[in-house]
Amino acid sequence: MSGENNKKYIVHPGGVIQGELRVPGDKSISHRSIMLGALAEGTTQVSGFLEGEDALATLAAFRAMGVEIIGPDKGKVTIHGVGMHGLKAPEAELYLGNSGTSMRLLSGLLAAQGFEVTLTGDKSLSGRPMKRVTDPLALMGADIETTDGKPPLKLKAGSQLEGINYELPMASAQVKSCLLLAGMYAEGKTTVTEPAPTRDHTERMLKGMGYPVDVNGSTVTIEGGHSLKACEIDVPADISSATFFMVAAAIAPGSDVTLKHVGINPTRIGVINILNLMGADIMLSNEEETGGEPVADIRVKYAPLKGIQIPEDQVPLAIDEFPALFIAAACAEGQTVLTGAEELRVKESDRIQVMADGLETLGIDAKPTEDGIVIQGGVIGSGEVDSHGDHRIAMSFAVAALQAGGSIQINDCANVATSFPGFVELALEAGLNIEVIDE
Repeated sequence: MSGENNKKYIVHPGGVIQGELRVPGDKSISHRSIMLGALAEGTTQVSGFLEGEDALATLAAFRAMGVEIIGPDKGKVTIHGVGMHGLKAPEAELYLGNSGTSMRLLSGLLAAQGFEVTLTGDKSLSGRPMKRVTDPLALMGADIETTDGKPPLKLKAGSQLEGINYELPMASAQVKSCLLLAGMYAEGKTTVTEPAPTRDHTERMLKGMGYPVDVNGSTVTIEGGHSLKACEIDVPADISSATFFMVAAAIAPGSDVTLKHVGINPTRIGVINILNLMGADIMLSNEEETGGEPVADIRVKYAPLKGIQIPEDQVPLAIDEFPALFIAAACAEGQTVLTGAEELRVKESDRIQVMADGLETLGIDAKPTEDGIVIQGGVIGSGEVDSHGDHRIAMSFAVAALQAGGSIQINDCANVATSFPGFVELALEAGLNIEVIDE
């Protein structure tokens, strides 16, 4: 959860979103730049690194395992790689804060090291399911103790991993990445097949650093025993963070905002596709590729939105963006229906239930279902909502105030810093009327 320094947001109604904004670097790519840079041969230079608490937890973990890392300084990080077998046993448990990505990916990467290591997290992370990674790792030969399938995770020393063929029971980039990282240390080939496309940053970065990965449709194969070569990594702006301002501009009349140098990886653009289906006015320009990742400037102008049935094939491509998209749905004309999104119930909070509760508090008809939600567009009122320490929910309700009838108070907002440091300052610059109360 949020630690002792609880924060509340009070966001006043009205406002127009305008200007050119650059949101922080992509969280997924920032995590992976540290992990793979640490295991590479040579020095990896990273620019655009996200200096949020989650990515910094990954950085601290590798420092604790003997990797020399300089920075971050204004998004620049220098990693002196130790090679595939150069990590050292940390002197204490590795504390990963609120970061599910750090824990799930590190469990794969550390499963075959020559030392024992324990991964711990905060109260929120300690309640999140880990069997989805520990079960397939056990099939590969890893020896991992959990606490009823949840953290802390104790990884025993010296497991000899064997490659496996694994069909993911759920679409999860974290589980896929965990097994690919473990596969680098396994005997033979590890093949992962996913039921629907998920973000492919791990595969792209492995290839960019010279590690052979075979991608064939929904199946990825990696062979143990190769090495990584250091390179330069330019981290694009995070589309998940850009989403809050995309939705803000889409719902507030008179808005016109351009978000610069945003990653538009095809496995991450569900939010653009869904907003387009709702009638949003979105234009991409300056499209280019940097370090194997496509980027573009995204311009969003206000346009009236309409409710839709969200296509299930877009759900994995927008899984982190749904809290903000629920706000778009609340401001749209008609009904929006989401199905096939049970994964949202095991994020930092049960995002379906928490968003439904908050929307109902604000006078919007939002009915949760087992695997989604039904939202009837309407008029957002004022009120007090609880983010349950979930950064994306806090930021989503802040955006809702643009169209609210009165002020919205959002409790438990300290965790916003985990993914989006500087959110309040950028929101003020863009046109939101937000104040922070420290308790």
